Amino acid sequence: MNKEFNPQAPSHRTWLITGATSGIGRELTLQALENGDTVSALARDTSSLDELAAAHGERLLLLQADVRDESAVRDAVAGTVARFGRIDVVANNAGYGLFGAVEEASDEQARAVFDTNVFGVLNVLRATLPVLRAQRSGHILQGSSVYGQSAHPGVGLLAATKYAVEGLSDALAAEVAPLGIKVTIIQPGMTATPFLANLDVASGLGDYDQTVRAVQKGIGELPASAFSAAARVAAGIRTAVASPNPPLRLALGTSSPTAMRPALEARIADLDGWQHVTDAVDRP
Repeated sequence: MNKEFNPQAPSHRTWLITGATSGIGRELTLQALENGDTVSALARDTSSLDELAAAHGERLLLLQADVRDESAVRDAVAGTVARFGRIDVVANNAGYGLFGAVEEASDEQARAVFDTNVFGVLNVLRATLPVLRAQRSGHILQGSSVYGQSAHPGVGLLAATKYAVEGLSDALAAEVAPLGIKVTIIQPGMTATPFLANLDVASGLGDYDQTVRAVQKGIGELPASAFSAAARVAAGIRTAVASPNPPLRLALGTSSPTAMRPALEARIADLDGWQHVTDAVDRP
């Protein structure tokens, strides 16, 4: 083993990153390695990272695993601990999008996006939390998005998965805080990644042309300047990881708070505007 390689050194973090071959996951992998950290990179096909592995040697472990396969995820976590001895950061990043009206999405499409975006997240958590609990340390990065707090026509099923991740993460953060484990929900806005190109699209119904298809057309016409660079999103995530007091939620890119703030304010407005009805329930 290279004498300079010491994953147990205080200055090094060991990352386990799912969806590591593209977009934000790939940028996190690159930046962590450039920072001198060690990385276990998980993906269904890791061949696109072969050159990176050759360049960084023992500090990068490539593991082929589909997050939908609980057994494969457990084996990958075991392999990570066997190689590096610990896990400091879990980047629960794997996921994809489904676009179409709620009615348009087939049962098969709906279940498939939940299998990856929600049950895949749970598979990673169940496999990594025993390691983090034993260490009494670690930082879990839960991949959400602007659609974890807001939604518009066409993204109902995608938003449903991200709302689910945010709900379970709120509870998770409180459960693991006494064990020395931190949780941050990552909420990127529109980011220049292959995400849009890899969208699953539901079959269209004409009644939704003025809503869903109009949104789809608008997204397709957005200029490149509307999208944040994945490298800068990854840098923002690493800033939170380096902080002694990271946030529970981290919005990244101005399009994220721009979309989420009106949705949050509308919820408060409903609470306030209908409080007389809410309170009347408790009065005889």
